[in-house]
Amino acid sequence: MIASNPSQRLADHVRYSLGSGPFLQPGGWTHMGAVICDVSFQPRCNYERTLRPRLLHLQLSWADARTVRGFQRRLVTEDLAVAMKFNHAQKVATAHAITDLLAADGVDTREDLYAWLDHQANRAALRAVKGVGPKSIDYIGNLVGRSHVAVDVHLRAFAVDAGVPDLPYARLRAVYEEAAALLGHDKGGLEHAVWRHSRRPRSQQASGPGRCRCGCSRLICSPSSWTLSPVCPLPAVSEDPAVAPSTPRGTLLWLGREP
Repeated sequence: MIASNPSQRLADHVRYSLGSGPFLQPGGWTHMGAVICDVSFQPRCNYERTLRPRLLHLQLSWADARTVRGFQRRLVTEDLAVAMKFNHAQKVATAHAITDLLAADGVDTREDLYAWLDHQANRAALRAVKGVGPKSIDYIGNLVGRSHVAVDVHLRAFAVDAGVPDLPYARLRAVYEEAAALLGHDKGGLEHAVWRHSRRPRSQQASGPGRCRCGCSRLICSPSSWTLSPVCPLPAVSEDPAVAPSTPRGTLLWLGREP
């Protein structure tokens, strides 16, 4: 019998396509320049091939931009388009505007931004920045360790496959949150698992979830993931050098995503 409730339909499809988890919450960035550039540059961009390598380079070349103030000082004297090797005037302008907004409100660190996003007025101010949509508000929260569902084209396609009709952003986000609650998963972890699964070719999606690349029996959300399972004997891998040393084996570390 097909469930009539959209959240239950989605939960059933998650269980069938991805297994039972666990789907751990992604980690994001600790470098605030990377956080701001990630959310500013990622729309309509191939994340793995184009944006992530540039963000990793930015962390190394602008090490002093770990705080918003440090990033803002860099923007005064250097060209972000050159630093990012990304010639897109609007995305550069969005990064500048987000930086100025956060700096004006005294937001300087990952922890500051995490707390700042608690307030609806702050989220509304960020939403008013040109180039920032509702998905970007949830996405930047995930980048600093919050747990949100940032609905993109991949999550919409997965929902359609589950028999969930095309819904407005806020409603579809709520359906994902309700499905996560039904399954007992962290909503941000479920969202990221669905995203990674949905980026796989259709022929691979049909076979269900992948497994840890080391060959152990733990399920992961994608066979291309660099994440290792909690019981895997190999060390966890992170490409954020600030996070990697203290991260326990099996923790899902994630550096953002394409829309």
